[in-house]
Amino acid sequence: MSETSGIPPADHRRRRSLRRALLAAFATMGLAVAAATTATLPASASAPSVPSGWSQVFLDDFNGTAGTGVNTSDWQYDTGTSYPGGAANWGTGEVETMTSSTTNVALDGSGDLKITPVRDSAGNWTSGRIETTRTDFQPPAGGKLRVEARIQMPNVTGTAAYGYWPAFWMLGAPYRGNYQNWPSVGELDIMENVQGLNKVWATMHCGTNPGGPCNETTGLGNSTACPNTTCQSGFHTYTMEWDRSVSPEAIRFYVDGVNYQTVTASQVDATTWANATNHGFFVILNVAMGGGFPDAFGGGPTSATESGHPMVVDYVQVLSASGSGTTTPPTGSRDAYSAIQAESYDSQSGVTAETTTDTGGGQDIGYVANGDWALYKGVNFGSTAATQFYARVASGAASGVSGLVQVRLDSPSNAPIGSFSVANTGGWQTWTTVPANISSVTGTHDVYLTFSSGQSADFVNVNWFDFGH
Repeated sequence: MSETSGIPPADHRRRRSLRRALLAAFATMGLAVAAATTATLPASASAPSVPSGWSQVFLDDFNGTAGTGVNTSDWQYDTGTSYPGGAANWGTGEVETMTSSTTNVALDGSGDLKITPVRDSAGNWTSGRIETTRTDFQPPAGGKLRVEARIQMPNVTGTAAYGYWPAFWMLGAPYRGNYQNWPSVGELDIMENVQGLNKVWATMHCGTNPGGPCNETTGLGNSTACPNTTCQSGFHTYTMEWDRSVSPEAIRFYVDGVNYQTVTASQVDATTWANATNHGFFVILNVAMGGGFPDAFGGGPTSATESGHPMVVDYVQVLSASGSGTTTPPTGSRDAYSAIQAESYDSQSGVTAETTTDTGGGQDIGYVANGDWALYKGVNFGSTAATQFYARVASGAASGVSGLVQVRLDSPSNAPIGSFSVANTGGWQTWTTVPANISSVTGTHDVYLTFSSGQSADFVNVNWFDFGH
């Protein structure tokens, strides 16, 4: 993808060099900047104020003109009946076709988003499904992440609600662009409901399917009635809080502040937990019609199911709380053969995460020059030797500037097991996947990406990498 920042290449290079020089200063200013950003949010925002000790990393209050779509800088539409190359019917057996039409997904002009299933005269259903462009929502080391939304479920009950399946949930970032690695990459269902029942379900999906340590396809879940008013007749706040400040690490689910489901790292083996959590997540809002979950409660949609009842979303907000700085980042086995997001490093020298415009969005690591490195702990290669290395890279390096991307095991001073050279690819966000041969590797190792160049200038960005046989 070509450079889209609007900054001429020479100025972009100067900006990057300045950023490298100021990284330490920015790190100490981070909390003050976050507080200033929070303080300048639009006055019309109806999301609750940010609690002390937290910073706001995402907010959509869905303010806008009635009948318009969502902000595509923050959200992308999922359309059709599957991801490209993914499982049919979104992998759940649901029967609707998702669209970007404002008939199905639209602001109401009063600060709400409505996702509305509609049945046409031939009996075919359409509905809406959106997901955040960002894929990097995760707690900092030793800290917490809170993801919440204020939602009124479709206000329909009884046989008229058969087949309705509204949801507010998250998927692990490695799923985007792969679509074959569920449930190992993790799914966090903050709110699900079926058939117009006065009940909310919260579930973590992980491990293998069927069965496995997370009891798939059921997952590790629980349900409760909505407090005070029913889920359908009023708004309720649905929250997930992911806590890395405690041991074992915990993921808690709430409705209106009531904690009714908690999953901890001690409930599954270390590899399953690491594969499900050692990366960012993206947020999804959708209303499905039919599929496995409604089937478990009587099925539908049927001829009695009523069209046109929306899920109404007041806001979606993501908050982050920093840790004490003394907690070691999560370690454990990463799958060598699934994409390892470059920004998910356990430690680094000289690199930093930045927003990428590559397919799937999220972040890459940039400002990479000679002598820089990034560490990824506990990469599991299994018993069949890996012999290939693949990395998604981009470069806007000046003419004559190039360098090596190297793979080392267990120590940055060990000899590389493989490498490839990279020079200008057409821009700092013009991405290409480069393969390289490596020495045979089995077992579990800490993987270092190291970067070597004969020049001092930055020469590469890295979005993700993985290995092959």
